[in-house]
Amino acid sequence: MARFKIPDGWVVQAYRYALDPTPAQERGLASHAGAARFARNHMLRLVKAVLDQRSAERSYGVAEDVLTPVLGWSLPALRRVWNARKNSAAPWWKENSKEAYNSGLDSLARSLESWSKSRGGRRAGRPVGFPRFHTKRARASVRFTTGPLRLEPDRHHVTLPRLGRIRTHESTRKLALRIENATARVLSATVARDSDGRWCVSFQTLVQRTTTRPAHAGIRHAVVGVDVGVKDLLVVATPDGAEVDRVPAPRSLARATVRLRALQRKASRQQGPYDPQSKHKRLPSKRWRRTQALIGKAHARAASIRRDTVQKATTRLAQQHLTITVETLNVSGMRTAGGACKRGLNRALADAALAQVRRMLAYKTIWYGSRLVEADRWYPSSKTCSGCGSRKPRLLLAERSYVCEHCGLVIDRDLNAAINLARLGETHTLSERSPAGSGPVAGRGAMQETGPAPAGDAAGCETSTPPQHPLDQTGTASPQGEAA
Repeated sequence: MARFKIPDGWVVQAYRYALDPTPAQERGLASHAGAARFARNHMLRLVKAVLDQRSAERSYGVAEDVLTPVLGWSLPALRRVWNARKNSAAPWWKENSKEAYNSGLDSLARSLESWSKSRGGRRAGRPVGFPRFHTKRARASVRFTTGPLRLEPDRHHVTLPRLGRIRTHESTRKLALRIENATARVLSATVARDSDGRWCVSFQTLVQRTTTRPAHAGIRHAVVGVDVGVKDLLVVATPDGAEVDRVPAPRSLARATVRLRALQRKASRQQGPYDPQSKHKRLPSKRWRRTQALIGKAHARAASIRRDTVQKATTRLAQQHLTITVETLNVSGMRTAGGACKRGLNRALADAALAQVRRMLAYKTIWYGSRLVEADRWYPSSKTCSGCGSRKPRLLLAERSYVCEHCGLVIDRDLNAAINLARLGETHTLSERSPAGSGPVAGRGAMQETGPAPAGDAAGCETSTPPQHPLDQTGTASPQGEAA
């Protein structure tokens, strides 16, 4: 089946709104999310049983043609089996929308496909394990693709299948005007419960956007380099060495640590869902539940502050500069190694959300007509001197100032890295304007660090391919932007 292709001039964008449901509607939302989890776990249990049965039959020497029939892992195959078993497995299935069960089956189909491709070496990235069962403590969510999915004219209510009209905590005017002007169309709606217990709805929409730059955001620089870090979230510099902007890391989780530590100690003294003496599950107390709700609100507030800081900083970058050069960091790999000795650094990396900067710039540069240049993972932006181009063999994380042993330059290490990234972006821009066959070649990459190069050249490797639409090759949804 052909994948959905986005028309030219349109993008996939998400609008997220907090909900204020009534107690009855909140029970309905929880019921739909539980139905999705039940359908996923039920079919996963069946898939696992078939795989175990076939493995046992092979151990007995049974021929391949007489083994237990294989259960299809695609969404249509899982849906057919579920429809045949739902009357006996879930006689209450009519209480919820069919989209709830389809959400769980779609999640299972995607998980099985990722595991199969990873096992066969057809999936890039870290190995993916076999799908796990979802517990009640997992994030509750359900996705609606058919039925009434609309925003009400009063700008403060949305209508969802089987759930009816639900009030929103904020106005839906921005998306409603686009729908009324026929410049947006709702594709699906995902309802999820955050860690603080609040329900939110995300409308995945097809939006007609023109590449325009806001009038109030004038172009400040043609090329800038952006260095991300734990102490300063963003350090922006130009190729000539001028510091344009410096955004401190929000450190929202670190500021909430004192309160979280007190709440978690309080919860440990209360009756939780697990009895350490009998080593059995038990019914938690109401006070433990209230303490867990406060812990979730503290985490949700830290995440909101972090997301707000990154959203505003990346929007300014995409609106005020033409070419933006960023690093391609393996943030997940940076957090795995080290064990207990890197616990503080791992927490700081998670609190900074370094990977979100490049992800947000990827689609915001398309919106505002800018260009994103991604430096290769092995590009030594921090080790290279921005004055003479020499490179240090090693630079400790504790060294906050870069001291060059050749030219004697003393400069802030983050600013030095941002200048090198800006010159890399400038080199890429000039190479695109030069005749064919000269300058850096687009797509040429290095698998390891290379030797030193002059400060203005591309030392190492740069990803010089202009940003493409996220659906040009993969056919999947583009990064979702949040409505302001």
